[in-house]
Amino acid sequence: MRARSARGARYALRVSERIESLQIPPRAWRRWPWLAFNGLQFGFTLLWTAGWISLALLLYALSGGARHLPLRMASRCWAPGLLGGAGARLEVEGLERVDWSRRYVLVANHQSVIDICALFRAVPVPLHFLLKQEMAGVPFVGWYARAMGMVFIPRDNRRAATASLHRAAGVVRAGAILCIFPEGTRSRDGSVAPFKPGAFQTAIEAGAEVLPVALEGTGAVLPPEGFFRVRPGTIRVRFGAPLPLAGPSGPIGRQALAEQARAAVVGLLRGA
Repeated sequence: MRARSARGARYALRVSERIESLQIPPRAWRRWPWLAFNGLQFGFTLLWTAGWISLALLLYALSGGARHLPLRMASRCWAPGLLGGAGARLEVEGLERVDWSRRYVLVANHQSVIDICALFRAVPVPLHFLLKQEMAGVPFVGWYARAMGMVFIPRDNRRAATASLHRAAGVVRAGAILCIFPEGTRSRDGSVAPFKPGAFQTAIEAGAEVLPVALEGTGAVLPPEGFFRVRPGTIRVRFGAPLPLAGPSGPIGRQALAEQARAAVVGLLRGA
């Protein structure tokens, strides 16, 4: 009788352990709503991007290659929609420091792919980007970027990268405002990596002032790690004072210009 009771107790214990092993931890339950919501956001992002870029490319073709309206659609329709879909509130500071009738090379810190949306929305004039070569193969986004005359730069071929920077200088000389992320990649921890001096050769060749821009909060809204882990939050875009290409003692070299620009961006992030 006792042996039978002992076997029953051991069986009940094994059943209890199996049930416990099947239980989902409380933190996992809290993740499921976010996973479902992010899935809906991802679907919205794909449809919104495909729809607006298709319309922009159609207008580009019908207008005989005019780029002004398709670029404005990015800043007035596509980017605001994606920011709103992510639950991001955009705050812009320092616009009064900038004469937008002039040519600039914008240099910004890079935390997230949503940086591009924030800059498109914050800059009050049509904006071009220097993009990594891999973006050229992305459906819709790559097609749009090519049609709008944006420049792609390979990161594993120095000679081809130099040629891309020369082309970027030509885009600026033609009157465009160009944005570059001189860190070369996204920051994983929010820190600002050293700026690569090659990007500043573009500004020197084009004779355009360098405009430092600080992006804050984009990495929290759409972190660089993981797949589309969007969280609502505030994104701040701060514009600094333009940096001249020459000082009292003469022209400023690209390395010194890179260091000045990075110091300006870090200062803007600190609220200076």
